[in-house]
Formats: sequence, structure tokens, C-alpha cells
Amino acid sequence: MPTDLILGTAGHIDHGKTSLVRALTGVDTDRLPEEKKRGITIELGFAELDLGDYRLGIVDVPGHERFVRNMLAGATGIDLALLVVAADDSVKPQTREHLEILRLLDLQAGLIAITKTDLTDLDPDWIDMVEDEVRELVSDTFLADAPIIRTSAPTGAGLDELREALSQAAERAAANRAAKLDGPFRLAIDRAFTITGHGTVITGSISSGTIHVGDEMLIEPGDIQVRVRGIQNHDRSVEAAQRGQRAAINLVGIRHAEIRRGQELATPGHLIPSRLLSVQLSLLPSAPRPLKHRARVRLHVGTAELICSVMLLDRDRLEAGQTAPVQLMLSEPAVTTWRQPLVVRSESPVVTIGGGHVLEPDAARAPRNDEQTLEMMEKLLDDEPIERASAALYFAGLRDWRPADLSRTAGIDDVAAVGDALRERGDLQEISLSPTRTFRLHALVLEQLCRRVEAALAKLHEEFPLQSMLDYSRLVRRFAYLDVYVGSDAMVRALVGAVIQRMKKAKRVKVTERGIALAGRGPQLSANEQRLVDQIIADFREAGFQPPSVKQIQAKATRNQASVPQLVELAVAEGHLVKIAADFYLHSDSERQVREILDEQLSGGEGMTLSQIREILGTTRKYAVPLCEYLDREGFTRREGDLRVLAAAKSTTT
Repeated sequence: MPTDLILGTAGHIDHGKTSLVRALTGVDTDRLPEEKKRGITIELGFAELDLGDYRLGIVDVPGHERFVRNMLAGATGIDLALLVVAADDSVKPQTREHLEILRLLDLQAGLIAITKTDLTDLDPDWIDMVEDEVRELVSDTFLADAPIIRTSAPTGAGLDELREALSQAAERAAANRAAKLDGPFRLAIDRAFTITGHGTVITGSISSGTIHVGDEMLIEPGDIQVRVRGIQNHDRSVEAAQRGQRAAINLVGIRHAEIRRGQELATPGHLIPSRLLSVQLSLLPSAPRPLKHRARVRLHVGTAELICSVMLLDRDRLEAGQTAPVQLMLSEPAVTTWRQPLVVRSESPVVTIGGGHVLEPDAARAPRNDEQTLEMMEKLLDDEPIERASAALYFAGLRDWRPADLSRTAGIDDVAAVGDALRERGDLQEISLSPTRTFRLHALVLEQLCRRVEAALAKLHEEFPLQSMLDYSRLVRRFAYLDVYVGSDAMVRALVGAVIQRMKKAKRVKVTERGIALAGRGPQLSANEQRLVDQIIADFREAGFQPPSVKQIQAKATRNQASVPQLVELAVAEGHLVKIAADFYLHSDSERQVREILDEQLSGGEGMTLSQIREILGTTRKYAVPLCEYLDREGFTRREGDLRVLAAAKSTTT
């Protein structure tokens, strides 16, 4: 079975690309009346060339400068290139620009055809000079060692040699770009139209996966669900089409007017539209001026053309010939995958100035000049899949990450094995939020979340300097924004709770039933506040079993009256006082004495009434009632009818 690949033509206007394709295949790729009239290619044209072991879907692109954006759309997904130079015209501006674009699109295989060698007024020495000029042009490109074939479309000269050279280039392309037949399906749409009786048809080059008649697919951006009614490959009806082929796909569920160039047909869930991309961007040595931070450019990616702003991450300007990590803020969403090539052109005048590769197809805003961010972006270019996967997991941040995402975000084929490796290495941390929900994040992101909790606690300590333990719910409310990632307040509480438990194990926080606090962080008291809290503790010790209320303590204080309630709670937290009930506190020595007295009196097992307990303690009913209820709650005593007995004693009714 032949290997399917996409061949793209490139070259200056009227250098004979379309005539050469027609001579090779018998197909006239100029299909529009205006193209016939003017003798130039305006839109993309398509043909097929069978070379035996390889079957090439040829994309014939326009050469005129005004139509370079159509050339870029056609260059999407191509595997090898045919650079065409006319013998009578030699190297021209679009020859150079098209070659730069092919380099930026990361092509590794191709060849060169010199056309119109049959013209009678051409001196053989002239053609030799043209060939030398072409060889100099491509000397530092992927075409440096490519064969240069002299051809004539009208006479057929050189066509057999060209077919043989194309077959050899196809072999190199197949080795450099192993067909991803088992991956998710993806096709960048370059045309959409309607056929009477059939409905909407789209065309494009398949960059990955396989599609079958009857498949359910999505068009993105747009989240448009469609079903495949029929498939054609170069005018042949087929049941399936695969990576490396051109396809015309008849869709059910959409009108062709809803489709635009730049959208893609893909396996549901594979592509995620985004208005922010992280990119490794190179500025061409021929760029007319440096690229400044926040500069506006035209982005060509897939079949989309968008205006975007360039956010430089490690410098303020990118000089010609330099490469740097950047983020592109797009005028509208686009769909991309890891390492997808792209081209940028200046906004005005419109010329190609650079290009690069997508690092993050669905990025979050990155801080500038951040060492960890730049280090992780560098890892996204690593040859080791585990390193790329770890970086992709890091940049997922707090978003709901799945191992399947690694295909799109890091170019990983065996996502299950790499996911297991991330888990074993400790990079992948998993937090159970519910019996059916597991939250996955990078260990460094988890650490960042822990630091946010520490920062929030530090701020709460500053807001409530007299509290040794802080209100837990107040802390959780500061992380309400996490519902964007986990979906509900309940999940936010579960996530923050899980993070706090990990911090507790690491002894970074203290957690009790009274609240939470940073480890080693205590109330910060002024000298006057310290004297006041010492006086409060002394007052409760002296009061014994009939302690004052908080209001009475406040009335007695001559300074810092507003701080008294917090200072009382501080004394509780430090173990000096015991909270019996609302506005009822005992000194810890008094509470211990109560237990000792009742333990002695009730040890016989007979039990005592509330009145008897009140008399033994020498207090009033006002204090005895809440005190007995407190001891019941604490499990020290148990009520049996009108009597209190020691909880440890056997019930008198059994």
C-alpha cells in the first residue's frame, strides 16, 4: 500500500508551478475563471501524483505577493516541497519569501525544479548561472543538498527525472515524518462549499489520524458537532481517509456559510480553542526592524490568519536573527498543538518577518522574566518525552488535567506510560476531592498553592494579631476563585482541605478544632496588651468557680478594652483558660479542681443531683448548670435522670 504524503509547490508568480503540476499529473489546478483569464493561481489548487511506493497529494499555491496568505494556508500539513524557479527569470522576491516560509514551517525534505528551459532565446550558460544562483539561495536551508531538475512542461523534458527525484524526496519525508495514523484526527479547513443534493463539503490536508464515513467530529473553534456523510480523495469516493492525504468531506449538521478558513475538523476533545499561545519565535535575519514587546503582527497558523500582540517574556525587543520565548495574544481563538509551526508577518507593510513553533497551545498568562517559567518553556523543547510531559503538566496549572492531554500539549504518543512515569517520579500529584473526582497537578504547582495558603494565613494573622488560631472558613473563602477550576464551592473546600492536610503533615501549619495557624506563628502583643492578658488570667484564677463575664473584664480594664474578647480567646488557646459555654470561662486550675472534686465525690457510683454538685462546689445555679453540661459534653460525667454519674462508671439502671 503506498504511503500518502502532501507535496506543496512554492515559487514566484508566473514561474510555471501550475503548468509543471499539469504536466506531471494531467490536472489543471487553476479552477477559477479569473485564474484562467489572468493565467495566475489565486486560490489553492490540488492534484494527485502516483509514484508507486508513494502517493503525493499536491497543493499548488499562488505565488503573487498579494496571495501569500493563501500560500500559507496551503502550506499547512505539507510533508515535502517543490521549489520552482523559472529559467528566464531566476530568483525573485517571492522565491525568497516562499523559501523562508518553508523553512519556518519546519520542512525537512524537498527538491528544486527549474522551469521553462525550452525557451529558444535562453543561452545554456544563462541556465547554468540561474542554477548557481538557486544553489546559493538554498545553501543554508533544508534544500542545500536537494537535486535541481531542469524541466519543460510543454516538451516534457526532465519530467521523468523529476518524478524519480520526487520519489527519493518522498522517501526522506516519510522517514522524517512518520505518519500518525493512530492519533486523533485533524484536518485544517482550507475551503468550504455546497453541492446540490449533498450539502456542505469541506476540503483540507489531513495532518493526523484517520476519518471514516459515519464518524462524529467537531469543528473548532466553534464547538460545532458534525457527522461525516461521505469522503472523497482526489475525486474518488472512499470509506476512510488518513494522515498525509487530501480529502473532501461531506458533513451533516452545518451549513457551509458557518465555516471559515482557519477552523479545523477534529476528533472531539482533541483541540481546544485559545486566544493565548506560548511560542518559540525566531525573527528572520532579513527582518527590517526589531520586534518590540507588545508589537502587533499577523499570525499564520494552520489555515488561519489572525492579528496578534507579541508579549516578549525574557527581553524588551527581539533583534533580527534572534530566537526567544514569547506569548501571542490573538484577536480571536485558534486551535493548535505542541510544536505546530507558524509564520508571522508584519502588520504593515505586509512581509514575512519570522516564525516558530507552538509550545503551549492553550496557555495561561505567563509572568515576564520569571526563571521557573522560562526553564519550563525550555523543557517543552526537550527531546525526552518525560521532560516535555512534565513541563506541559506544569503549565496546565490548576486546570483539570488528563493524561490524554499530553498528545496535544507535548506530542506524546504513549500517554498512559508517560503519565505513569510522571506519577512515579513525583511530578504528578493526585488529590482526591470526592469518591469520583481526582484532581491532578504538578508538584511545583501544588507547592505554589501551598505558598498561597501560607500567604493567606500570614495576612489573616496580620488582620487578627491577637488570635492564635484563625477561623478555617475565613481562610477557605479566600480561595473561592478556585471554583473556576474545580467547579463548585464544595470542591474548593475539598481541594483547600486536602492541601492543608499535606501542609499539616509537613508541619507547615497547625490545625485544631478551634482553627488553623501557621507553624511558629503566634499573637503579636504590645506591652500593654501583654499586661492586660496577664491581669485577665489572674482575675479568673482568683474568681475560682464563679468567674467574671467578658463584659465585666472589659469594664474593669482601663486600656485596650476592645481587645479583651480576643485576649480571653488567646488565653484559652494558650491553655490558661477553659471555655465552658458562651461568655463563661474558668481558669484551667479551677477546671481541674472541679474534675478532682467530682471524681472523688462520684467515685462511689451513687450519683449526685445538680443541687448537690452546686453545694459541693460552693457556686450558684447560674454557673453549675453550664458547668455540668460542659462536663457531660466532655465525657467526664453522664446524666441519668436527675443524677450525674462518672461516665466511666457503670450505669445504675443496668
